[in-house]
Amino acid sequence: MPTIAAPATLCLGVVPRYRALVTPLPDSARELLTSGRLAHCVTSNPDGEPQVSAVWVGMDGDEIVMAHLREYRKVHNLRRDPRVALSLDSDDRNEIGMQYNLLVHGTATVTEGGAPELFQQLVKVYGGPDVEFPLPPDPPPGFVVRITIDRIGGIGPWADPQ
Repeated sequence: MPTIAAPATLCLGVVPRYRALVTPLPDSARELLTSGRLAHCVTSNPDGEPQVSAVWVGMDGDEIVMAHLREYRKVHNLRRDPRVALSLDSDDRNEIGMQYNLLVHGTATVTEGGAPELFQQLVKVYGGPDVEFPLPPDPPPGFVVRITIDRIGGIGPWADPQ
């Protein structure tokens, strides 16, 4: 049976991929999480299949937050199994040209209410300072997902060995 060495190695040198979270979250990771880049959110469907969707994210203290007006599949999945992974790409590249990416593994807590207000905050980052989120009249309270970060990785300054 083959063995997989970690960290991944390339002919051009070692590329760090994962590291345990060191509190506080590195500024470089926080900057990417609050930059208005779409995050790819991965949850598990009841049959174990991955469910992936693009989401807006923000930070509230040391937690990642996202809003949902309805109990979409990802919300349903997180209520059943709170494990979640997020992936975000950066425009930056390392010295050998690999695009930086941040991987976050965490544990989600779903709470009812607060989604319209959070969307109004997030749209300022994703749409612009003068943009209002197009909520329906009398919007539902929705759901706010709070993600406690368990570990981070990827390629970028957040994954550099300490």
